[in-house]
Amino acid sequence: MSHYMYEFLGLMAVFSIMIVSPGADFAIVVRQSIVHGRRSAIMTSFGIGSSLLFHISYTILGLGLLVSKSLLLFSMLKWAGAAYLVYLGIKALRAPAMEAPAEIVKDAMDEKKISDGRSFLMGFVTNALNPKPVLFFLSLFSALVSHETPVLVQASYGVFMAIALIAWFVAVSTFFTIQSVRDRFVSWGRWFNRITGMVFIGLGIKLATSQAS
Repeated sequence: MSHYMYEFLGLMAVFSIMIVSPGADFAIVVRQSIVHGRRSAIMTSFGIGSSLLFHISYTILGLGLLVSKSLLLFSMLKWAGAAYLVYLGIKALRAPAMEAPAEIVKDAMDEKKISDGRSFLMGFVTNALNPKPVLFFLSLFSALVSHETPVLVQASYGVFMAIALIAWFVAVSTFFTIQSVRDRFVSWGRWFNRITGMVFIGLGIKLATSQAS
């Protein structure tokens, strides 16, 4: 049992560094927080966490190795993910400015709230179409998890990692929806949309030019 605990602590130590590193997931949660509010951002966070379970599941089953070794499969996933990020970027660039006073902005954002299902799906797709987690979890599990560790134990590692990821992004959602913090971003008006739009496009280009190895 202690062996499994050491494995788990090693995984969580490396994973903790990974989850706080800004990327597409962080960007989408911040934007959801500012534009659509806390509930939408939290649902997006659960979508990201569920996608993480998806990545871990096929990594444990060995499908991650197939993707990492197949240039065609990796490229298909990579280009789909890049296209989605660029789409989010263009959508953000075309979004109207948020220049109203705080009370009016709050009412306007309430009207712009999207469904829980759509928020969840946005988080899931953003993470699922990124091939980097395939390589990350494949290398992480290969390096830190023994091939003799039962599949159920490995799956439990994945569940705890997903919970940690969701907890982190719920915390991010909570922070960026504090009224004073949110008002500061809203006061940027169209610049907030421009900046987040360019961030998404930049992440899409970075993903498109990435290599499988």
